[in-house]
Amino acid sequence: MQVVRTNFFALVLIMLSFGFAQAQDDAPFKIENGSFVYNGKPTPIYSGEMHYERIPKEYWRHRIQMMKAMGLNTIATYVFWNYHNPAPGVWDFETGNRNVAEFIKIAQEEEMFVILRPGPYACGEWEFGGYPWFLQNIPGLKVRENNAQFLAACKEYINELAKQVAPLQVNNGGNIIMTQVENEFGSYVAQREDIAPEDHKAYKEAIFKMLKDAGFQAPFFTSDGAWLFEGGSLEGVLPTANGEGNIDNLKKVVNKFNNNEGPYMVAEFYPGWLDHWAEPFVKISASDIAKQTEVYLKNGVNFNFYMAHGGTNFGFTSGANYNDEHDIQPDITSYDYDAPISEAGWVTPKYDSIRALMQKYAPYEIPAVPEQIPVIEIPQIQLAKTMDALTFIKKQKPVTSDSPLTFEQLKQGYGYVLYKKRFTQPITGTLKVPGLRDFATVYVNGKKVGELNRVFNTYEMPIKIPFNGSLEILVENMGRINYGAEIVNNLKGIIAPVTINDYEITGGWEMYKAPFAEVPEIKNSKEVKTGRPVVYSGNFDLKKQGDTFLNMSKMGKGIVFVNGHNLGRYWKVGPQQTLYVPGCWLKKKDNTITIFEQLNDVAATSISAQKTPILEDLKS
Repeated sequence: MQVVRTNFFALVLIMLSFGFAQAQDDAPFKIENGSFVYNGKPTPIYSGEMHYERIPKEYWRHRIQMMKAMGLNTIATYVFWNYHNPAPGVWDFETGNRNVAEFIKIAQEEEMFVILRPGPYACGEWEFGGYPWFLQNIPGLKVRENNAQFLAACKEYINELAKQVAPLQVNNGGNIIMTQVENEFGSYVAQREDIAPEDHKAYKEAIFKMLKDAGFQAPFFTSDGAWLFEGGSLEGVLPTANGEGNIDNLKKVVNKFNNNEGPYMVAEFYPGWLDHWAEPFVKISASDIAKQTEVYLKNGVNFNFYMAHGGTNFGFTSGANYNDEHDIQPDITSYDYDAPISEAGWVTPKYDSIRALMQKYAPYEIPAVPEQIPVIEIPQIQLAKTMDALTFIKKQKPVTSDSPLTFEQLKQGYGYVLYKKRFTQPITGTLKVPGLRDFATVYVNGKKVGELNRVFNTYEMPIKIPFNGSLEILVENMGRINYGAEIVNNLKGIIAPVTINDYEITGGWEMYKAPFAEVPEIKNSKEVKTGRPVVYSGNFDLKKQGDTFLNMSKMGKGIVFVNGHNLGRYWKVGPQQTLYVPGCWLKKKDNTITIFEQLNDVAATSISAQKTPILEDLKS
């Protein structure tokens, strides 16, 4: 009887396997004989990365058309988990730029394939690499590890995403042709030698299983540096190499991990590079990129330009890196990336050189370049209203504690927190805030006395507090680390004891939350003393609508809202000195601009907007 049962189950497995194989054979897009195949024909993948999250929804179609006119047939996009999961149990795939399904459908209407990169870890110079900040509040949770709490959170995210995009896969009549499993996991394995190899393996296999169980379909791929495949690759999953320009190296490493065959793909081919505040804007020549593109085309290598079009880190979405010289390297607001398509969607010399090559090599017709969206200048916008920001922040009821609390303990993800401590006795000496995350302006009795700055590793300053004096520290989260081993240490605010003369300051700390999730409203305009943070506001009309760039070079540091949209951060150090304002967010009458200026070293009365960006003006 046992023999019969065994044979029966074996037969069932054979039938199921046959059915799966038949389904794979019938799939419109698949990997076959070392090539990508679509509807029975070998089909090269010439892709460009763009992120729907970084582009106004109104411009999605224009940017997709720009990609197609550059000669590409595919769009790759990250899905940033935290963009759709802003609070525990809250999911948003509809508001603003969050409708990922609509973005994919527009791409299909424009006859473009889509490569989906759902993570759960993304990187992408995005806040926390895409992880929701509140994961850090879950007891026992460790991100990017074989950790039960973290894997449970990942499963919830993947299942929610699948509801939106699984029906849009090519096997279901859609245009999603491939899905990435995790992201650059090999690099993380190399940086986290403290984690056992078997745990790394269990983690990536768990993520792979979640994707399949949620309804994501083959082919799957991984993406890593060519020398990092050992840690990042998965059996039965196509390995692709990031930044690999040597064809022999590419084929050798892919062959090693893919049964000695292709297809060969560079999933991140860098035509530009990322940029940080207080560092030079990185540029790569159009001729160098054209030369490498032709190498790929001549050798049958598939590729994805990262980025083909970068867009903008609107709001508080920009992430941060770090190195041996800087404890944090916050990314600038612009994600222009020196990409072939500029931040505002313009043709560049890099674009023209790639388009010319694709016209020569692509096995399909390339359409004309769409018209550029109009650009306007605004000579002067009066900032008629002002409000003292410290007074505004302190109108709310504070949270009190014996010691400073982190943003996460305060259940706040982004923005600012004001820390206040009153002293019953005078004290003079050295103020030390080693746990500063990330930028602070310091006030004694309401007067600015200095700045502390994690970017420049400045954590201490002299201070003199009189009898019955108050110390206030306004702390800004400049973006959580998005790459590397330090991604696990991403608390914000003040995360360690504050000392004066090495004496820990405890008792009676007050914390005022200032997330700036909404535009601050100025009800009664009053003059604000220089040195104190200020909220400026003004209204303006337009003769015609169009994209523009706010010139922030005369301001200090802060954020800007236009018609309710948070345009992102500015900082006088550069290299970015303008903020991109999409014309689709403007109107002819009664536009409103609101600026939260942290430093206010010089009072402002007006601001202007111009037709061109300033992204390369680095101040000493």
